[in-house]
Amino acid sequence: MYYVYVIQSGLDDSFYIGKTSNLEERLLFHNTPELNKGITKRKIPWKYFFILEIGDLRLAGKIENHIKRMKSRKYIQDLKKYPEITQKLIKKYS
Repeated sequence: MYYVYVIQSGLDDSFYIGKTSNLEERLLFHNTPELNKGITKRKIPWKYFFILEIGDLRLAGKIENHIKRMKSRKYIQDLKKYPEITQKLIKKYS
């Protein structure tokens, strides 16, 4: 099982979008400065804002890229607010 996730920074409420097969390990990575050498290191602490379960890695990648291309805070908030958006994304990229 794979997941497309959006985490939100407790520092400035910004978002980061990613995909993983292990939600627990991934959040631990984002919140551990010794492990995290990437962009999310500067905005610790992170918490999950949105999680979408996907059965296929390729599909998860397509949906992750779609959300990133939108570059919209409102779109990310709407993903959480309106579950039908995620169903349309799954259908579109399947």
